[in-house]
Amino acid sequence: MDARQLEYFLAVVDHGGMNRAAQALYIAQPSLSQAIRVLERDLGSELFHRAGRRVVLTQAGQALVEPARQVVRGMAAARASVESAAGLERGRVEVAAMPSQAVEPLGAMVRRFTTRHPGLSVGIRAAATAETVVELVRTGVTEVGLLASSEPVKQAGLLLEPIGTQRFVVVAPPDWPVAGPAAGPADLAGQRVIAGQPGTGMRRVVDRLRADGVELFDVVESEHREAILPLVLGGVGVAILADSWAPLARRAGARVLDLEPPAHLHLALASRLTEPTPAAAAFLAAARDL
Repeated sequence: MDARQLEYFLAVVDHGGMNRAAQALYIAQPSLSQAIRVLERDLGSELFHRAGRRVVLTQAGQALVEPARQVVRGMAAARASVESAAGLERGRVEVAAMPSQAVEPLGAMVRRFTTRHPGLSVGIRAAATAETVVELVRTGVTEVGLLASSEPVKQAGLLLEPIGTQRFVVVAPPDWPVAGPAAGPADLAGQRVIAGQPGTGMRRVVDRLRADGVELFDVVESEHREAILPLVLGGVGVAILADSWAPLARRAGARVLDLEPPAHLHLALASRLTEPTPAAAAFLAAARDL
């Protein structure tokens, strides 16, 4: 067993199959399959159940995931420590972020980080919910996470640093008839709504309004935040989004109104309690400075 085999194994786990893992690793799929077979032979256990192009972890494979991540993290930390001796001229930090927060404040964090350390790079992993961000950091898929939740998150075994709040706003077509800078329950009653999937902050706000007696109609439920603004501009409905989208929405011609009564998301940075790699430490420092 060697570290490269474990990296290949984790790529199959994270990408959900041999073909996508091979593409991510820039190697031929038969070479990846052969490497996994060699690893299975060395360990004396099958790691995946194979069903056509799909693979599912066996019990032995599940047991290997966390130790494999520890080895790969250790190799990455060793490599980063050597690179840091040259003054952080090379390296990469992996960050998990939720869609709205990937617009801001992550954009500002990345700008500050890459300005300070132009030789370093950032890999951004998508996570639909705060729980997914926590899991990606906890299991070592990423070193840093940026999450948002309706209530402050508490998670044993991780460092969670509150960094502020984001307010929800109503994003509406340019001709939406509501006057004034804010929209309340009376303005939203009877509206067609473009909503996020269950478990997301924007969906919780919609559900809370319904629970308070506001009649709203789900015209679209979308996992893709990038699809919401074009749908609003096309007159499909209104959306309730984190205010990180407000500048882009205004530039595109949509109306942006404060939601009344206000609703907020609590933002936090997530990292492991162990010593971060130099690149991750530099990213966290840049994020905290904001």
